[in-house]
Amino acid sequence: METHDEAKLCFPQINTSCIKHTRPQSESMLIYVLLSFVSLLTVILNLLVIISISHFRHRQMLHTPTNLLLLSLAVSDFLVGLFVMPFQILLIEPCWFLGDLVCVLFYFFAFVTTNASVVNMVLISVDRYVAICDPLRYSTKITQRGVQICVLLCWIYSVFYSFQILSDNLKQPGRYNSCYGQCVINVIVAVDLVLCFILPVSTIVVLYLRVFVVAVSQARAMRSHITAVKLQSSVTVTVKKSELKAARTLGVVVAVFIVSYCPYYLVSLSVSELLIGSSNIFIIFLLLSNSCLNPVIYAYFYTWFRKSVKLVVTLKILQPQSCEARLL
Repeated sequence: METHDEAKLCFPQINTSCIKHTRPQSESMLIYVLLSFVSLLTVILNLLVIISISHFRHRQMLHTPTNLLLLSLAVSDFLVGLFVMPFQILLIEPCWFLGDLVCVLFYFFAFVTTNASVVNMVLISVDRYVAICDPLRYSTKITQRGVQICVLLCWIYSVFYSFQILSDNLKQPGRYNSCYGQCVINVIVAVDLVLCFILPVSTIVVLYLRVFVVAVSQARAMRSHITAVKLQSSVTVTVKKSELKAARTLGVVVAVFIVSYCPYYLVSLSVSELLIGSSNIFIIFLLLSNSCLNPVIYAYFYTWFRKSVKLVVTLKILQPQSCEARLL
């Protein structure tokens, strides 16, 4: 018969086993339901973006360089919601029953997908910067082929970066566990802070400030400029409004990204090496929640996305020739 102390161990038959943390059942249920809902919502929202861009092709308007970047972002965020978040929910308790190798592979996949999401946001910021600040040469600077290469390089870089940042953990899985049944990895804070937060945020903020200055100057020019061709003036105003909306959207992206990532990196600033595990699960989940908000920010406010969602939800997407539906 097990003693009281043995019953608290993750693996009662092993003396070096981790100790279970007990909490009220109602509290545990609330946490699991909340985090599971965020995970499910992340999958659904990003899947809608993927379907909207991939399935519908009216006039090829949705298959633009910008939407290709949105598709890549949606894929990375979809993988975060489908695989990373559920495994992260398992880490609410310190008892990890899937082994050290699965633990480090999970974190490797988490780093790949979240880093790809961040890089995709930087690429989208660059795309919007060129579209607003140099619209006349946008079609020559930002091409479909060039964006495809950038997306491929984004994912290659994310995989390479994850290998480097987790090299010690991959060589010897479980080396940083303090007890048996724990899932903990070690990350060099300085490298992760610079490459995954400071550089991306700095790039996005600088580009946004430039976009904001140009957008304000264009708005002033619109008010002071008088043209004899009313039709041309109307088209110009429409284009400018579209670009100003893109500028505002980019501003929301910056704010949400910083709010989601700041708590994690503020904690990491206090140490030179950070042990990631069940002790900081909620901070990490806040960071991952950025993948749930991205599709809302980038796609929900577009008319074509709202129309495509209606077609998907009502199952009209299953009808013949549904991919030719007019969304714009």
